[in-house]
Amino acid sequence: MSTLSQWQLRAAFAARLSEMYGQEVPAYTTLVDVSREVNEDVLRARGADATRLGSISRVTAERHGAIRVGTPRELGQVARIFGALGMHPVGFYDLREAAASAVPVVSTAFRPVDGEELARNPFRVFTSMLTPADPRFFDAELRSRLEAFLADRELFPPELLALADRATAERELPQEEAERFLHLAVGAFELSAEPVDKSWYETLERISAVAADIGGVRSTHINHLTPRVLDIDELYRRMTDRGIEMIDTIQGPPAWQGPDVLLRQTSFRALAEPRAMRTPDGGVISGALRVRFGEVEARGIALTREGRARYDELLGRVDEQASQNPSASRGEIARAVWERHLPGSEQELAAKGLAYFTYHRHPDRPRDGGRPPTGVGELLRQGWVRAEPIVYEDFLPRSAAGIFQSNLSGAGTRHCDQQGTAYDADWLSGAIGRDVLDPFALYARQQNASLAHVAHELGLTGTPS
Repeated sequence: MSTLSQWQLRAAFAARLSEMYGQEVPAYTTLVDVSREVNEDVLRARGADATRLGSISRVTAERHGAIRVGTPRELGQVARIFGALGMHPVGFYDLREAAASAVPVVSTAFRPVDGEELARNPFRVFTSMLTPADPRFFDAELRSRLEAFLADRELFPPELLALADRATAERELPQEEAERFLHLAVGAFELSAEPVDKSWYETLERISAVAADIGGVRSTHINHLTPRVLDIDELYRRMTDRGIEMIDTIQGPPAWQGPDVLLRQTSFRALAEPRAMRTPDGGVISGALRVRFGEVEARGIALTREGRARYDELLGRVDEQASQNPSASRGEIARAVWERHLPGSEQELAAKGLAYFTYHRHPDRPRDGGRPPTGVGELLRQGWVRAEPIVYEDFLPRSAAGIFQSNLSGAGTRHCDQQGTAYDADWLSGAIGRDVLDPFALYARQQNASLAHVAHELGLTGTPS
C-alpha cells in the first residue's frame, strides 16, 4: 500500500487549502495569478539573481495561511494537526502590544524547520489565540461568557485529531487514511454556513473585530492565504490597476537599493461576505461580515539579533521623523533612513554580523601558500568563501498587526489603565504541550553548521566568527 510522507501531506494540504480558499474568495485567485505573472517577469528580467532567495518552483508553491482560535486547548489541537504535516511552533508574537487598534491575541507560526523540508514545501500558518483573561479588553462578566462559549464548541473532529496523532507518530499515512485526513483538515478551515448569533457577535465586535471573528462563531476558518512574490511594489501596482482595493501601505522594510531583508507584506482589503445571522427572536436574516482578506508577501534575508535590533531602531527613527514631518512621504523617509544606516550589500551585512548566511568554500580560490584568515569578513573579502543568504521564514509583530489593523472596520475598545495579562513563549509552550522554538536559534544553527564545515575544509582550528 502506498503512503504519503509528512512533507507530501503538507504539500497536498497547502494545495487543497488554496483551491478551497480560491473558491470562497475569488479575489484570492486573482492575487495568485498576478503574483505568478510578476514572478515570471522578474525571472526574465533578472535571471539567476531572482532565485537567490529560493528557486522559482519554491517561490511559486509557497503559501502562508492565517487562522485564529480561542483557547489553549484549541491551539494545542491545531499543533497536533500541523504536527502531522511536519510543522512546529516557531516564534512568539504579541499583537496586543504591536497594534494601535484592539487586537487581543498572541500568536505563533507553525512551519517546517529543517532546510530540506523547507525546500520541499515551506508552508507555514500564522496562528493567533484570543486572550480573554486580559482585563484591558474583557471585563469579568464578558470574560466569563466568552470562556463558556469557547469551552462549549468543537473546532476539530476527534477522527481528524486521531489521524493527526498517527501521522506524527509514524511520519506518514497510508493513502486511504491520508485522503481522509486531508478531507477533514481542509473541511475544518472552510467558512461555516451555520448562522452567526448577531447579538453575541456585535457584543464582541464592540471590543474588537478580531475577538468577534474568533469568539463570536462556533467554528474557525482561514482568514487569508498568502502567496510569495518577487516584486511586491509591482504587484501592488498591478492589483490596483485591476480595480482591486489594496490597503494603504506595504508593511515592513521600505523599497531601497540594498539587500531585501526580513519581510514585506500587503493585502487587498477585507471583503464584505454574506453570512446568515440569527436574531434575538430566533429568526435568521442575511448579513455581511468583513473578516477575510488577501495578503501577499516578499521575503528577504533573515537578520541576526543585532540586525533585528538595528531594524527596530530604524523603525523608531522613521516614526520620529514622520511625526515631525506629517506631510512627507513615509516611504521616502524610510528609504533615506535605510540608506544612511543599513549596509548596502550582502557582504557588508555578513561581515558586520547583521544577517544570517550559509558559507561555502569558494571553488575558484587557489591555495597559494597563504593561510586563510579566521574572520568571516576577511574570508569573504579575500575570496576564500562565498555567502548564500538564509531566507527569513518568520513574521514581524508590527507588520502582522498593521495588516490586521488595516482590515478592521473599527478600532475597538482598550482600557489602558488596566494591567495587561502576561504571556510569553514559555507560557505558550506549556499551554500547547510542545516547545515554541526560537527562530534566531534555528537560523544560527544553520549558519554555524556551514561555518564548521568551511573551517574543516580550510584546515582552520576554530570556527570563523
